[in-house]
Amino acid sequence: MTDMPTALPTTGPIDNVLVLRALMLGDMLCATPALRALRAALPGARISLVGLPWARELAERLPSVDEFIEFPGWPGLPERTAADAGARQQFIEGLRRRPFDLAVQLHGSGAIVNPLVSSVGARHTTGFNHAEGWTPAADAALFADWPETGTEVERLLALTDHLGLPRRGLQLDFPLRDADRDGAAALCRGLGERPLAIVHAGAQLPSRRWPLERFGEVADALAEAGLAVVLTGSAAERELVDELARQLQKPALNLVGSTSLWTLGALVERARVVVCNDTGISHLAAALGTRSVVVASGGDVARWAPADTRRHAVLWHDTPCRPCAHLHCPIGHPCALGVAVADVRAAALRAADVATSGVATPFARPPVSAVA
Repeated sequence: MTDMPTALPTTGPIDNVLVLRALMLGDMLCATPALRALRAALPGARISLVGLPWARELAERLPSVDEFIEFPGWPGLPERTAADAGARQQFIEGLRRRPFDLAVQLHGSGAIVNPLVSSVGARHTTGFNHAEGWTPAADAALFADWPETGTEVERLLALTDHLGLPRRGLQLDFPLRDADRDGAAALCRGLGERPLAIVHAGAQLPSRRWPLERFGEVADALAEAGLAVVLTGSAAERELVDELARQLQKPALNLVGSTSLWTLGALVERARVVVCNDTGISHLAAALGTRSVVVASGGDVARWAPADTRRHAVLWHDTPCRPCAHLHCPIGHPCALGVAVADVRAAALRAADVATSGVATPFARPPVSAVA
């Protein structure tokens, strides 16, 4: 049995913890420092993560998580189509039958999900307050105000800070294994000893994508500098990535739909540079210490940009409509078009260590710091 830190008022030991974070890859990686803090404070507790189906394989490798529970979706949450009322009720009833001592709302501001997490029936509930939300009166002191500024990592750590749980660093967790690296090496067979440059033109929302032809110009410049260009993307992005491949003037290895989560991570780990939109692979690069150039179209740069500016360059054009909530930009996509090819190309060549020589040369990757 694990006694709770005195900074977190509660009654009795905390043996079973439920955490809600049902979001996409980048969001999940940004939560890993908070999960580490929770694990360090409660080393003997069983921590169960409620997440989207894709996150099962990540949860199974995280040392801060003991169990994964699939989230069925919920009205008002766009990441997954909400299950019908019967399935949602079955989900809640299943959780209520579990002896959770603490339920942690690590999903976001709490405007929608606080009632959901409270309905689990845990002995105590904690999470974030929001002006438009609701919090259970009995546990009001365990809720932190949702930070409106700062990186996503720091925002989530505001909750564990509020609970008095010591931080265990800011580094994002993405545990690779040798088998993942072997799989990535097999995918790259035939590229020789040339350093890799990953170009990832996709993003979940079209409004967050830099124009395809601009990615093509940067990819050709990297190939001209002697790097082996690798195009990546999910199976759902096949049409987009195939079109990019057709536009290129220089050869590239098209791996769209050919990578798992883990072989993609291993490719990122061995790459010289990643060029991408503000999407999940940018957080993989931050987690694995690979230099990256990120075009941030429409997003909240201060919230989502990697903290380590030595390794990661984020290029963006300010517009009054940021951050954008549209699937497709209704006004001509000025935030994306305002980022020039020349700037991204220069940043990518500089990150690949070819800006002065014009040819890719070996470099020593600096160690991943606590701010990456």
